[in-house]
Amino acid sequence: MIVELAVTWWGHSSVTVELGATRIGTDPLLVDRFAHLRRHGVTPAPAAADLDLVLISHLHGDHLHVPSLRRVDPRAPLVVPRGASALLTGLGRRDVIEVAPGDRLDVAGVTIEVLAAQHDDRRHPLSRRRAPAIGFRVDDGVRSFWYPGDTGRDPAMAEVDPVDLALVPIGGWGPTLGDEHLGPEDAAIAVDLVGAAYALPVHHGTFWPVGLKTVHRANHHRLFVTPGPRFAAAMQASPASALLPEHGVRQILVYRDGEER
Repeated sequence: MIVELAVTWWGHSSVTVELGATRIGTDPLLVDRFAHLRRHGVTPAPAAADLDLVLISHLHGDHLHVPSLRRVDPRAPLVVPRGASALLTGLGRRDVIEVAPGDRLDVAGVTIEVLAAQHDDRRHPLSRRRAPAIGFRVDDGVRSFWYPGDTGRDPAMAEVDPVDLALVPIGGWGPTLGDEHLGPEDAAIAVDLVGAAYALPVHHGTFWPVGLKTVHRANHHRLFVTPGPRFAAAMQASPASALLPEHGVRQILVYRDGEER
C-alpha cells in the first residue's frame, strides 16, 4: 500500500508533510529555548531536519529561525517571502527562492501556490527589514495541503482550492492574539472556508514566555492550555471537516483507501 500523505507536528508551526516522496518542512523551529520563550514538550527528533523542501511564511524569528535552518541539508530548496534572502546569506544554501502572494512555482516534485497572509511583515518591531507574510497551498497532483502561516481571518481563504489537509494556527502567547492571529474558533471557520478534509492545529501549546504563567495565569490558560480543546470542540461542531489528533508530536498516515494509522 502506497503512503500518499503523512504529517508530523514537531511543535509550534514546525511540521513535516510527506507528499509522495517529497518531505516538506514548514517554519522549522527545532530548539528548546528561543529568546524569552521556553519549549514545553518533546524536543524535535533529528528527523525534523530531514527535508527535501522548506517553506518559510514570514520573517519573525520563531518562523524564520536561522540556527534551525542550518540543520537542514543545504541542497533542499528554501521558499521564502520576497526580501528574506538577505537573512540567509551565511547558510551556504544553493537554492533560496523568493516569492510573493500570487506566485506559483513547481519545485521538488510539488506545485506551490503562494497566498497572502494578514500578519506583521517586519523581522521584529524595531527592524527596518520587511518582507510580505505569506501562506502556501501545496499539491503533488495526488494529495494537497494548506499552510497559511500566521494570519488573521481573511474572506479570501474561501478562494483557496480545497485540500486534503489544513495546517492551521490556533494560538499564541499574548497578551492577546489581536487581528493578525487565528484563535481556535476562527481557525475552525478557516478550515471550512478552505474546504479541508482534515485539519492539524499548529502554533499552540509549545512555547511560552518565561515567567508569564506566574504573572498572568488566566492568559496562560486561555492562550496556551485551552486552544487545542476549543479547536477540537469547534471542529466537532462542524460536519465539514474531520480532526486529526491535536496534542503532542504525532504522525498521521493517510492512505489511498482512507484508512488512518
